[in-house]
Amino acid sequence: MGATNSAAAATCEAVPQSQIPRVVVIGLASCFGCQLQITNNEKHLLDVLGQFDLNYWQLVSSTPMPDDFDVAIIEGAIVNEESLKLVEEIREKAKIVITIGACANTAGIPGIAAKHYDSRSEYVYDDFPAAGGKAISPRSVPSVIDVDYRVPCCPIDPFEFLEVLGKALYGSNRPLTEKTMCGDCKRNETGCFYQQQKLCLGLVTRAGCGARCVNLGRACNGCRGLSPEANLESAREAVVRYGLNVEDFDSALELFNQTNPALQGKE
Repeated sequence: MGATNSAAAATCEAVPQSQIPRVVVIGLASCFGCQLQITNNEKHLLDVLGQFDLNYWQLVSSTPMPDDFDVAIIEGAIVNEESLKLVEEIREKAKIVITIGACANTAGIPGIAAKHYDSRSEYVYDDFPAAGGKAISPRSVPSVIDVDYRVPCCPIDPFEFLEVLGKALYGSNRPLTEKTMCGDCKRNETGCFYQQQKLCLGLVTRAGCGARCVNLGRACNGCRGLSPEANLESAREAVVRYGLNVEDFDSALELFNQTNPALQGKE
């Protein structure tokens, strides 16, 4: 099992327009903030709601999820056997799977617990809780099933979500950018935090948000995940050149990339 890469995702076909696409929205381990972001774009959301049949939305209805659907939108990380089985079943049924937010795409905040998860659980619980099935080390959805489209960030940008949803409904060969955030900062003519002796993860984080946090005076915390073009060793050398601590840089990376094999030096 493994994630599809951006080239494979770019070949994804739209749901046939001879039928109204049936869409389900599913929440796993998360704060549901990304689903709330969808509703925050109410004006534009109303423009697209008539283009598909919203069969199920866990956040707004207790109605059971239907057996048949075309597009599955998933928020949240996989943290137990029940959710692991659920996403595998979703992949079998759905023509298109979209993951939204850092928790779904990188394991996000739940993923912070992934390191040494199995060995640490006995220090927290005498009897490991079985609610929702046996708990497992947190993992991202793309690490378990192939995903067709991704909406990164924590929380997602509602406009980016609608753009990706449009790609899913009508087809698109445009993948997520693989460039790092530093380019966005330069285009925005934003000063570099490293010149202020402050850590920033923009030099290794996937671009695409327009460097919003940096524009507001906050260093990038990496919520879009590591860019495939990120050069971690070069980034660590840059951290040293600016007189900052590499251990602090690596620790900051773990906030949204704990389960990323690249962070452990794996291929």
